[in-house]
Amino acid sequence: MSGVRVRRAGVGDAAVVAGLLHDFNTEFETDSPGPIVLASRLRSLLAGADTFALLGGEPAAGLALVTLRPNVWYPGPVALLDEMYVAPSARGAGIGGAIIRRLIEDCRTAGVSAIEINVDEADVDAQRFYERHGFSGTDPDTGERAYYYAQELD
Repeated sequence: MSGVRVRRAGVGDAAVVAGLLHDFNTEFETDSPGPIVLASRLRSLLAGADTFALLGGEPAAGLALVTLRPNVWYPGPVALLDEMYVAPSARGAGIGGAIIRRLIEDCRTAGVSAIEINVDEADVDAQRFYERHGFSGTDPDTGERAYYYAQELD
C-alpha cells in the first residue's frame, strides 16, 4: 500500500477542492465558473450525504469528487466518480492510485453497489489507469463497448 495520505474532505475543505477542480478545468482548457463559485457550491454539496470528496497528498495535490444515487438495478447506491485530478507536479507519486483504492474501500464500506466513471475517448492514459484498478469500459455481460451520452439543459 502506498504511503500517500488520502482523507475525506469536509465542508471546511471546499476551497481546496474547488481550487483543484478549477486547476483541472484550466489545465484541460475547459470552462470553469471559478474557484469562488465552486467553493460555494461545494460547501452545500459536501454538507449533504450524496456528495463526497477525497483529497490525496499533504498538502492536497489530488482529488476525487463523487456523487451517490439510488439505482433500481442494485441493492445499494451507485457512485459516479465525477472528477479525478492530480496536479501535474505531483503525478507519478502514487496519489491517483491511493485515491482510487480509498474510493473503492470507502464505497464497499458504505454498501455502494457500483462505481461509474466517464472517460473521454481520447484520454487513453485515464482509460489505462482505471483498467489497472479493475474498471472496465465494456459491458460485463455482452463485452460491448460502453458509451456515455449527455444533454445539458439550460
